[in-house]
Amino acid sequence: MTFLPRGSSETFIDLDGGRVRVLGSIPPQSAGAAPSAGAGQGAGPPILLIHGGGMDNSAISWFNVFTDLAGEGRLLAVDLPGFGRTSGIEPVGGADALADFVARAAQALGVTRAVVMGVSMGGDVALNLALRRPDLVGALVLIAPGGLVPVFRNRPAQLAAWLMAQLPGALLEPVIRRVSKHVEAALAAMVKDPGTLPPEVVEEFVREAQRPRAGMAYARYNQASLGPWGMRNNLLPQAARIGVPALLFHGQDDPLVDPAGSRRASQLMPAARLVLVPGCGHWAHLEAPGRFNREVRAFLAAYRQAG
Repeated sequence: MTFLPRGSSETFIDLDGGRVRVLGSIPPQSAGAAPSAGAGQGAGPPILLIHGGGMDNSAISWFNVFTDLAGEGRLLAVDLPGFGRTSGIEPVGGADALADFVARAAQALGVTRAVVMGVSMGGDVALNLALRRPDLVGALVLIAPGGLVPVFRNRPAQLAAWLMAQLPGALLEPVIRRVSKHVEAALAAMVKDPGTLPPEVVEEFVREAQRPRAGMAYARYNQASLGPWGMRNNLLPQAARIGVPALLFHGQDDPLVDPAGSRRASQLMPAARLVLVPGCGHWAHLEAPGRFNREVRAFLAAYRQAG
């Protein structure tokens, strides 16, 4: 069963020796054709969407976006290697390598400059993309972004997480499979009120967890990001270099990614604004979709007016 958010269509592009699933806000012009960045978009530039880690994919992260932001710009969401319906490409590891992959996908889609939106791990990827390819990133929308803390929770937790990440694949895969059996409980722990999540999102999250080798791509990201004493992917020392307009949207009660990282980044990035959302956990854009929609539409309108 293929689940697609309302207002989206699915196609595939050939890239890096595999097939990359792309969700677009308009149907492909012909069967098997890649969605174009220049046809049928709304008022603004293309909006490039980068999903999160764990058991995520584009249809989960961006369930509401294809309808709520319809008309704002050409929406394009790419399943990263090892996630969703992208196939034939081994997981690429850290956020820097993932950012390079997204840049290659953007080129294949004809995107030369975009608003880049990322959630959690995808926010880390979006930040890296802004640093590595400033020509490609016109603005950022970051939802509970990773890559903005020096230490995971505390030193003992950092060391424990690093040790777990060092397990060889033969041991790591069985651990991930056991965790996947309790995916609904894990999902409930991510958000403040599980009842706010659309049932379709929960169902697709469970299906993603059942996919062969589900979770291994996120494990590779964690292996690249975790050091024994601190986070290797901490971008706070470079945040001041990211001068494009940026909206950071973070649940005040996020149990996975400390909002303090977004708060500090918003102070360091010259054109950033932080929205802390009370009563929301890690998926604030899905837990409070009305607030997210209003904030993003206002941000995009200001970006277009300034541009």
